[in-house]
Amino acid sequence: MKEKDFYDNIANWDFSKIDYETQKLTDWDMYEEISRYTDENSLCLDLGTGGGEKVLSKYPKVGMIIATDFSQEMINTAKSNLKGRKKIKFAKMDNLKIDFPNEIFNLVSARHTIINAKEIYRVLEKGGIVVIQGVDKEDCIELKDTFKRGQAYNDEKAISQIDYEDLINNGFEIVKSVNIEENEYFKTKEDLLALLFKTPILDDFSEINCNHEKRYIESELLEKYIKDNMTERGIILKRRLYGIVAKKK
Repeated sequence: MKEKDFYDNIANWDFSKIDYETQKLTDWDMYEEISRYTDENSLCLDLGTGGGEKVLSKYPKVGMIIATDFSQEMINTAKSNLKGRKKIKFAKMDNLKIDFPNEIFNLVSARHTIINAKEIYRVLEKGGIVVIQGVDKEDCIELKDTFKRGQAYNDEKAISQIDYEDLINNGFEIVKSVNIEENEYFKTKEDLLALLFKTPILDDFSEINCNHEKRYIESELLEKYIKDNMTERGIILKRRLYGIVAKKK
């Protein structure tokens, strides 16, 4: 419920106004993988779609996309972003209980969200594909070490390993599993703050002041991180993600 409240308050997943650049260190792209296993007739389910920004801009041309999120505010944002486009529908849904019949989707995608491999297996056709990209335990580890907390910081087992085992245990064949390394460079402190306000990388990072404005706390720790991680390209944030492609047997 705390995570749901967080995303309801954010209401969108648009990072276009943040001035940063990404240095890809791993040759893997989620949407290129999706394109390998789909065509113009494919029926796809996108889980954890947020405000629909990625599915609208990155998804390959397919027959139909049903994109879902557990936050109604995110879905409201996604519908406003739709702007009359056809072949895509947005709906509120819990990833852990997929509200669709058995074996109807050709492909299921899940980006930066929790999964239920048993439910995904149920709604995929035989031979269907699931493509996952997630945030791993070591993501932004220098930042988390500075604040001594953060997303998955104290988890005993990495989310990538949990997802991998969940897929195997529910009958999937792993086609590909990859550790993804990227560096992000933020132009200014304000750009880095904008990311941290929009994401759960750090727990309880902000608060609302008496003027109903969001402000960050623990400024000394943030200044320390910036000082230690300033480069010629900007403030570096080392992203550590994972990608999995699996096939229903």
